[in-house]
Amino acid sequence: MDESKDVPKDFIKLKSEKLSVDEVSELVISPCCGAVSLFIGTTRNNFEGKKVICLEYEAYTSMAEIEIKKICRDIRQKWLSVKHIAVHHRLGVVPVTEASVIIAVSSPHRAESLEAVTYCISTLKASVPIWKKEIYEDEYSWKENKECFWTNSEK
Repeated sequence: MDESKDVPKDFIKLKSEKLSVDEVSELVISPCCGAVSLFIGTTRNNFEGKKVICLEYEAYTSMAEIEIKKICRDIRQKWLSVKHIAVHHRLGVVPVTEASVIIAVSSPHRAESLEAVTYCISTLKASVPIWKKEIYEDEYSWKENKECFWTNSEK
């Protein structure tokens, strides 16, 4: 690959189809990077003693994409060596064990990519308008992220 054509890119996708770890990780691979760090957030089968059947996500899509772009911009300002960033988030129903979000970051060395992935998921949960409904056997509950700034402002 010609490195001059390997300019830093951000890959942002919100979709209702199943997410692919392989697809997301391949997006960020670069010949000048020795690290690709991934975060995969999956649906677990329990929460506080309740059996979780699935999760369901809704988003203000255009605003969510704008906010994720801001996160990518922030990452590039904090970790100058980061090459590519991919953030894929699933919308709609996400069954147990399937991925709700996959984040991948490439950089020449592991520290930057690991730190950037951690920053990305924490900031995404705090600032991106994506809402999660946990569906249990007999009920459901809309969940707020404890990191989310607009739910904590009046507490």
